[in-house]
Amino acid sequence: MLEAYLLLESIAKTYEEIVLETNILKLHSGEPSKLRIEFVDGSFADVWISISGKYSYHWDRSGIDGTIYRYDNAPHKTWAHIGTFPHHFHSGNAKTVIESDMDLKPEFQIEKFMNFVRKTLLKIA
Repeated sequence: MLEAYLLLESIAKTYEEIVLETNILKLHSGEPSKLRIEFVDGSFADVWISISGKYSYHWDRSGIDGTIYRYDNAPHKTWAHIGTFPHHFHSGNAKTVIESDMDLKPEFQIEKFMNFVRKTLLKIA
């Protein structure tokens, strides 16, 4: 999994205009647990992927304007009515959930996510 996280980190770093720092956070065992991305506005994202294809791309702006954005595919029954279930997108808060057009490959997922963050930050600025 380390190689996968290193690839995601290298892609995230290409978004120099919005990324301050990246870190692969590790468990006590030394295995990677997630990629942390810090953005120029003081917000951060946590990216988690698994070998089985599960993922979460969580952008936390709660300390800035109270919002969060998250693409994930956790099969919570609450979101079973979403057309792309289990894939879904939390838009602004944990309870506002819409369909997701997230790709299945992590290298494309990170690009989609980073493009979303860049587009949103440019609107805010």
